[in-house]
Amino acid sequence: MNTTPGNGYSPAPHGWHVSSHSNEAGTCVEVAQGPVTGVRDSQHPDHGALFFPADAWTGFITGVSM
Repeated sequence: MNTTPGNGYSPAPHGWHVSSHSNEAGTCVEVAQGPVTGVRDSQHPDHGALFFPADAWTGFITGVSM
């Protein structure tokens, strides 16, 4: 995991989108998927993001989906 895109991490070329698990109240995260997946607070995108290698993100999603 990395919090800055400067170390070889950058959002996917498809850009950021709101997570499908977000609610109508606006308490949600945005995700940029690709070789590296970025996750950030949609209400405060200027506060930075977390970046995960694809295998780590896949493992996380698999774990929370069980």
